[in-house]
Amino acid sequence: MSTAPQVATHTDPADQAHPAVGAATSLLDAYAPGDHFLATPGRTLLARGPGLEVPHDERPLTARVDAALASAVAAGQKAPVVMGAIPFDHTAPAALSIPGSVRGAPPLASDPLVALPASAPSAGEWHIRQVPEPEIYGKGVAAAVERMWRGEFSKVVLARTLELTSDAPLDLPAMLQRLARRDPSGYTFALPTGPGRTLIGASPELLVSRQGSRVVANPLAGSTPRSPDLAEDVRRAATLLESVKDLHEHAVVVDAVHQALAPYCAELTVPARPTLIRTATMWHLSTTVTGTLASPDASALELACALHPTPAVCGTPTQTARQVIAETEPFDRGFFTGMVGWGDAHGDGEWVVTIRCADAEERTLRLYAGAGVVAASEPEAETAETAAKFRTFLSAVGAEL
Repeated sequence: MSTAPQVATHTDPADQAHPAVGAATSLLDAYAPGDHFLATPGRTLLARGPGLEVPHDERPLTARVDAALASAVAAGQKAPVVMGAIPFDHTAPAALSIPGSVRGAPPLASDPLVALPASAPSAGEWHIRQVPEPEIYGKGVAAAVERMWRGEFSKVVLARTLELTSDAPLDLPAMLQRLARRDPSGYTFALPTGPGRTLIGASPELLVSRQGSRVVANPLAGSTPRSPDLAEDVRRAATLLESVKDLHEHAVVVDAVHQALAPYCAELTVPARPTLIRTATMWHLSTTVTGTLASPDASALELACALHPTPAVCGTPTQTARQVIAETEPFDRGFFTGMVGWGDAHGDGEWVVTIRCADAEERTLRLYAGAGVVAASEPEAETAETAAKFRTFLSAVGAEL
């Protein structure tokens, strides 16, 4: 097991200012299927080896994780870390474990070698099936909008999937390289979720992090696709910042985050207006919420569970939105719109919203993308937004929709 400084939440400023060249990318290069890989703006982690699985039973998830971490400490691990994925349905089994060894490095974005291009996708053929078909998805959006105008609920996030099948076995390390090098400042992950199964993706959205008493959440809601034309790209960004529909959608999410974190915090700062963040394919409205914990007892995972699911991935009211999702989406979301991350025995950790991701198994990938539907939504626009979000992963495998 690694020593604490490898995954420490308090980093020497000198190490951040002069990180070892290649330290982060060496972990990216070392990834193999079955490993736990997670890169965030704060650190890069690679874990492997036999570990302690967090069981699925009647106890709350936080209690099960706390007990597993305590068992690891009792067994002699000096700095145990829980890593893995939690599904959208909080009653379903999570894929969390305490790996036997963890290697840590500074963030990928601080490593100059991350600028080196990843190898291009192979020229293999992909067979793509859309679930549901775009026309059916659009009808689902229209039906939800009609119900909103009747006052049944105010927002729902509806998703669709792409099922990609390859003639050759999946090359997960190569996919991870392309995802990480395309957006090194984001949250890139590859995590085992079952025998022969991996959840892989590159999310732009931090659900919550905790470092000592400091809490940070970064809700995203309201999006528009990027353009390869610089002038058009800037115009789209400016339009998003003034969009009444998107600003309202964003405000609903930020208010929900505020309400969920307030009971845990002695201080909480919520900016009045959002800013923009960009990925390689999308612009998003973004608000960074910061706070100071009132008690050291609340772990990063407890805060994440209090927040999940936000209106950004589910809707509002939450229970009604969950029901609409179950009635409309012809598939089980699984880990999509759940959370991935890490936590330690001191309560520190980072948990990320599981979007821009795929379930990988043998020769098959299932990609997911969703759009926030409000009363002002148009089916064509929401369908186009999901298509744009698929581009993150499609480009990583060399497939086109």
